[in-house]
Amino acid sequence: MAEKMSPSPGGGITPLQQMLASGTGAILTSLFVTPLDVVKIRLQAQRTPFSKALAVQSVPWGAQPATWKCFLYCNGLMDHLYVCQNGNGCSAWYKAPGHFTGTLDAFVKITRNEGIRSLWSGLPPTLVMAVPATVIYFTTYDQLRDFLHSRMGSWSPYIPLLAGALARLGAVTVISPLELIRTKMQSQQLSYHQLRVCIQSAVAQDGWLSLWRGWGPTVLRDVPFSALYWFNYELVRTWLCRQTWLDGATFMVSFTSGAISGTVAAVLTLPFDVVKTQRQIELGDSEVHPVTASKPSSTWLLMQRIRAESGTRGLFAGFLPRVIKVAPACAIMISTYEFGKSFFQKLNQEQQLRGL
Repeated sequence: MAEKMSPSPGGGITPLQQMLASGTGAILTSLFVTPLDVVKIRLQAQRTPFSKALAVQSVPWGAQPATWKCFLYCNGLMDHLYVCQNGNGCSAWYKAPGHFTGTLDAFVKITRNEGIRSLWSGLPPTLVMAVPATVIYFTTYDQLRDFLHSRMGSWSPYIPLLAGALARLGAVTVISPLELIRTKMQSQQLSYHQLRVCIQSAVAQDGWLSLWRGWGPTVLRDVPFSALYWFNYELVRTWLCRQTWLDGATFMVSFTSGAISGTVAAVLTLPFDVVKTQRQIELGDSEVHPVTASKPSSTWLLMQRIRAESGTRGLFAGFLPRVIKVAPACAIMISTYEFGKSFFQKLNQEQQLRGL
């Protein structure tokens, strides 16, 4: 695409337009990436049926008829912990594995036998959480980046690093209670009235900070990822523009820069992702088994335990699936976001010219 995009994230557009651009990017990313994860989940379930996975301590699927099951769903944009009982209520997330010989075969058979809509199973809860989280995150990043740039008076490669870290910290802090509330609703089948009573009781017993359970491991993974992502994204984008003699980034430059920076950040923060996954499963287990659930261990102790049980390689488990999800998700999200900002920038310029 020949259209060039402004190198300035927030130049010439309003915060509302930034929010519209990031929200559109989150929706498109979810639409593109969700089918890939649905197929991946079905292939994994074929190799290791969830009902037989109780032996894996980090994935506490219940083998007994009366036990609950925690289902972790990640599409590269958001992580979701879904809980169902006796295999019921999971139809939106998990169906019979089927007999697939590979990824392409799974795509074809799922579409033919269950309809093309099955490839977007679980999309609504993804959008409910992903869109507001992404809007907060990207808009805050742009505002912080421009603020730091104006205060420092000169451009520094460390501005994206700092702005990315602070923006993600803010987004995680805002969204964390919503994640906990959603887990409670899914695990205990609560109505909104029952949920309000449950939250009031938890706050009265453990204080307001109880709403941010699981915040620590999320911050340890997401904040370094965000800092590295934006730092590398700005560097790669600037380098690609110089190599192609462009004044501003095109759609393809943003797409490529997003994929590369997302891959680098995903690899470097993988150990924290492994711990975050473990803590998410523990959180879901503690919500459905509050009496028998083990006391959550610290992030450092969890990393030591994983390293003792599986070696250093255990901290980098799921390397390929994470990269396969994160790289296209980052590429689609950032290129759509930049394109949206460029669209609004042009629109604003045309409106200004008409007003002259």
